[in-house]
Amino acid sequence: MENSAFIFSSIGKKFIVAIAGAFLMIFMCVHLTINLFLLAGDDGKLFNEASHFMGTNIIIQKMQWILAIGFLLHMFYAAYVTIKNWMARPVGYHVRRDTETSFFSRYMIHTGIIIFIFICLHLLNFFYKIKFTDMAEYEHNHFLLVSSLFKQQTYSIIYIVALIILGFHLNHAFQSAFQTLGFNHNKYTPAIKAFGVIYAIIIAGGFVTIPIYFLLFF
Repeated sequence: MENSAFIFSSIGKKFIVAIAGAFLMIFMCVHLTINLFLLAGDDGKLFNEASHFMGTNIIIQKMQWILAIGFLLHMFYAAYVTIKNWMARPVGYHVRRDTETSFFSRYMIHTGIIIFIFICLHLLNFFYKIKFTDMAEYEHNHFLLVSSLFKQQTYSIIYIVALIILGFHLNHAFQSAFQTLGFNHNKYTPAIKAFGVIYAIIIAGGFVTIPIYFLLFF
């Protein structure tokens, strides 16, 4: 009963958001590592091998559904907690703190919505096409599909803007997750914040490098 009460409490919901968010941030590292193989300059050989492994490995295939559940939990509970906070404070603060943390905190729901729309577009262009459409030319050459999309200036610009927004989202999310999980102390909080900034720059910067590479060299 106590566990159930905790899960359905306000703190419990924030805890679920933090855990699901941490899981997604780990996935982002794996996803970026594989995508950087696109820059190997070998006509997609390494990327296709990695993509084939991810697409056929039974453990990875099971994990993708866990990832989907984690994403949905993160999105649902984050929206729920935000709306509850809005309802609890229907009148905005007369004085807002002009700090980095308060700025990102205020717009987390907005950046989250933008990221959700982008992920839907991303899944439609990659996951859906590969899994559920008859695209024989891309069946064993996912590099060809990726490169064909990133050669399109409009798609690449949308991708770059979305990943920059994701970087801002990750910056605050990283710090917020540790704070929710109880890692909030004067001694190591500055280090967590610094690492969060580095993490966000590496993830967003790494992904942004890919469309820029295809636009400039293909």
